[in-house]
Amino acid sequence: MKKIGLIVKEASESHLKTHLKEAGSFFVVKYSGLSSPEITTLRLSLKSSKAQFFVVKNSVARRALKNAGLEGAVKYIDGSCGIIFAKDEPVDVSKVLFTFLKEHEKFQLGGGFFKDQVLEKKDIEVIAKLPSKEVLRAQLVMALNSPISKLVRVLNGTLSKFVICLDQIKEKKTTNP
Repeated sequence: MKKIGLIVKEASESHLKTHLKEAGSFFVVKYSGLSSPEITTLRLSLKSSKAQFFVVKNSVARRALKNAGLEGAVKYIDGSCGIIFAKDEPVDVSKVLFTFLKEHEKFQLGGGFFKDQVLEKKDIEVIAKLPSKEVLRAQLVMALNSPISKLVRVLNGTLSKFVICLDQIKEKKTTNP
């Protein structure tokens, strides 16, 4: 019969492996010194970004990361660590993390992983400063729409000048028969 501790470790590792496969990115954070309500606040703010905060033993996390082929992220597993899995947008999650980081000085951001690339803290900060996907799409539409709008204005201006010219000719002929 297996010991309870071993069963918990195996369940944690299985849970971690599942999330590593499903998540497009993840972040390693150090939460030492935070109170339970502060961690709950972090979890709730991450939930709005479709992310999950998972606390796991370091040995289990290292083993799961190595088995998943993510050896580059193992270096961030040290001390009281948690892993945040982002299912959709890493931009939204990184914004939440940096907002929380500004409000809680004991909270530390270790690093992360996004699409086969290890992210340092500075990389995550750059991602956090990016506009959201909707804003980027709107900027792209505006950039694509700009030349068309200018063409329409030029053609409209030429047409307006032509109509004004015809109107002036009409007035000249009606006043000077």
